[in-house]
Amino acid sequence: MTLDDPASDPDVQRMLRVRSGNVEAFRELFDKHSRSIVNFAYHFVGSRQRAEEIAQDVFLQLYRAAGRYEPTAKFTTWLYRIATNACLNEVRRPEHRHPRRPLEHQPDDERKRSEIAFPDPSAVPGDSALAGRQLEAKIHEVLEALPPNQRAALLMSRVDGLSYLEVAEALDTTESAVKSLVFRATATMRKELAEFL
Repeated sequence: MTLDDPASDPDVQRMLRVRSGNVEAFRELFDKHSRSIVNFAYHFVGSRQRAEEIAQDVFLQLYRAAGRYEPTAKFTTWLYRIATNACLNEVRRPEHRHPRRPLEHQPDDERKRSEIAFPDPSAVPGDSALAGRQLEAKIHEVLEALPPNQRAALLMSRVDGLSYLEVAEALDTTESAVKSLVFRATATMRKELAEFL
């Protein structure tokens, strides 16, 4: 399963330059895609710190694999395949924990605790902000409970905007399987989040 002409993808061209030893091309790819990979991993594993570590691992794998890179699909498809595998490996680890973020902000150190916080006139009112944080926590809880392939398909298609074909290539499956994964994940999300909708 490949796209018609991956060579027309500018990121494929950058990756080919990386394969030739061009460090600047790697930096361009990192700058362009690292935030998306961190966000993808964060939604997948539920920990910002672990997501950043996974993203670093993904780009390290990408750099190490550059010499073997063959452009058979869009670059993002290949990148998300690496990221998905890294996230799946993480959630399959026996010691994997799903850290819960507290609803209230916890300052990182004593200096921040002693600062006086003035109200922000453009801030969301307290009840709305609390409801938003509760919804966010519930979304993360439901995402974490989804089977890993459903979670990956949903995040890539709905959050990161990949086409079903790109998701299918990243997950090494068919478009119809991806549609089914996304449908089941969406149905579960709707059911579990019904009280918020």
